[in-house]
Amino acid sequence: MVKRFSRYICSTLILLCSYSVLAEQAVSPLQASDVKQLIVAVSDDWDATTAQLYTFEKHDGHWQQTDLQSEVNLGRTGLAWGKGLHPQQTGVTKQEGDGKAPAGIFDLGIAFGYLKSVNTAMPYQQMQASNYCMDVNGSPLYNQIVDQKVVGVEATEGSSEAMRLDIHHNQNMYKKGLVVKHNPANISGAGSCIFMHLWKGQGKPTAGCTSMPETVMDRLLAWLDKSQHPLYVALPKSEYAAKQQAWSLPAIQ
Repeated sequence: MVKRFSRYICSTLILLCSYSVLAEQAVSPLQASDVKQLIVAVSDDWDATTAQLYTFEKHDGHWQQTDLQSEVNLGRTGLAWGKGLHPQQTGVTKQEGDGKAPAGIFDLGIAFGYLKSVNTAMPYQQMQASNYCMDVNGSPLYNQIVDQKVVGVEATEGSSEAMRLDIHHNQNMYKKGLVVKHNPANISGAGSCIFMHLWKGQGKPTAGCTSMPETVMDRLLAWLDKSQHPLYVALPKSEYAAKQQAWSLPAIQ
């Protein structure tokens, strides 16, 4: 009986390990034929609060690096695995309020900002004073940008993410930005309201977003095209190297 139980445990462990390997070897989202633009942010390590941003275009099935690159700021406590298009990973995972930017592969949502329009081929939404991104655990609107005029003031109580920071806090970080689709299932507590947005200054970390100079954001928005299905990858350099082959990550020059 003991031997039979031991064989069962061993077989189960082998199956679990095999499943894990197969999950890592599954077709990478970057291999999809319609994914033709890629933004990559690579940090020195998991705790780094800055990264180098690179951009790539796919031509004839091969990634080619562009001249659009910049230093960017990450979360005040570095990176942690997020919920995106990549296989589930072991290790520290992104949680609400942890100050970490999500690591992994992510789709991009809308572009947003204070202006009536910006130069971009991404869907764009001008934010109003009544727009909030819900970061309140337990809210049925968690991780969603909503309008108080539609959902009601009570529904947005407790949210610290007013999308018009200029009106509410005299700040310009959300003047221009992009939604990073971390936690697309909107699981409460798993992290919310992850953006690319303007930075406060070089080396000044965020609460979990990726921030950059306005000149870089302008170039990024002008380059991005929703029809090219752009994706965003954020990883420490050690993970980037370890997963480069399995995830079909491009070589960085």
